[in-house]
This record gives sequence, C-alpha cells and structure tokens, in this order.
Amino acid sequence: MDSAAKSLDAQLDRVARARARVQKSGTAAARKSLSSANAKAKDLRAKMAEAKTALAKAKAMDSVREAEEAAKQKIAEMTEKLSAKAEKDLAAAVKAFESRWTRDRAKKDAKKVKAAEKKASARVKAAAKKAAAKAKALAKKAEAKAKAEAKKAAKKAKKKAGRPRKKAATKETAAKKTTARRGRPPKKAARRGRPPKKTAAKKTATRKKAARRGRPPKQQ
Repeated sequence: MDSAAKSLDAQLDRVARARARVQKSGTAAARKSLSSANAKAKDLRAKMAEAKTALAKAKAMDSVREAEEAAKQKIAEMTEKLSAKAEKDLAAAVKAFESRWTRDRAKKDAKKVKAAEKKASARVKAAAKKAAAKAKALAKKAEAKAKAEAKKAAKKAKKKAGRPRKKAATKETAAKKTTARRGRPPKKAARRGRPPKKTAAKKTATRKKAARRGRPPKQQ
C-alpha cells in the first residue's frame, strides 16, 4: 500500500511536469506525454483505490475475525462463569430444597408420631379402664364371697351355740357298753335334748341308798 502511494505520487509529479511543458511549448509531443502521464496516473489511482478497498476489506475481515475471537473468548468466559454460578446456585438450591424437605418431612413425621402416641394413649387408657373394671368386678365378687362365707360361718356358729356337743364317753363306760352290747340288747338311745344333770343323778342315788338302809326290802 505504501509503495503504491509512492508510485502514484511520483506519477502525479510527472503529470505536473508534462502539463508545465504543454503550457510552455504546446507541442504535440508535450501533449502526448501529458496524456500518457495522466493515463498512467489514472491507472495508478485505480490500483490505489483497489488496494485501499482490499485493505479495507482485509481490515474488515480482521476486525470480523477479531470480533469472532473476542466473542468466542467472551462466550467461553461467560460459559465458565455461568457453569461456576450454576454449580453454586445448584448447591444453594439443593441445600434450600434439602432444608425445606427436611422441615416438611419433620412436620409430617411429627404428625404421624403424635397420631401414633394418641392411638397408643387411647389403647393404654382402654386397657387400664378394662383392667380397672375387671379388678372392681373381682373385688366385688371376692367381697360377696367373703360376706357369704361370713354369713355361713355365723349361721353355723349360731347352730353350734344352740346345740352343745356331747362329752366324750370314758373308757370304762365304753367298755361297759361294749360288754352290754355283746350279752344284752342295746339300750335305747338317749334323747337328743339336753343331757341329764349329774347333780340330780347323784342326789337320787343317795336317796335310794338311804331308803335301803332304813327299810327292809319287800318280799317277793
């Protein structure tokens, strides 16, 4: 680009000198030289314009490539930043979700535990009520049985108090009864009422002895 510019500058100088010769001499050769210099200058200008255009295009393409590289770099940096931020946000979101889920789960579990405790308490109360009712029934039954036994014992004691037991017979009486049973018919059973008084029997025996002593026995 610099060499083309220098060539154009040099050619323009030639055109200027050729124009000066034409103005000074006005000959056909001078005019032809000016025409040739102008044509060459025009050609150099065209080439210069093409070179500028190419340069502009090259610069444009370079800027495009630079823009692309910058864009790529920016996108890469942004991707890296977004990836890091995404990981950080994901960790925060997971932590928040875990905290929220744990809190909600704890509430649900607490409700379940409370319901289970309520059911267990109801079962315990029902069992306690049933046991109390059973104990009360057993106590009532035992009390009724004790009262019946006490009543029965009192009635039995009353009967025993009305009818005293007979005294045990002596060995001698038992022996006599045994002998009498062998040789004689058994005596009639004594009345079940009151036993004979010993004092009256003794007095009767004494009276009989005294009568025998005072009076002779009757003749048969």
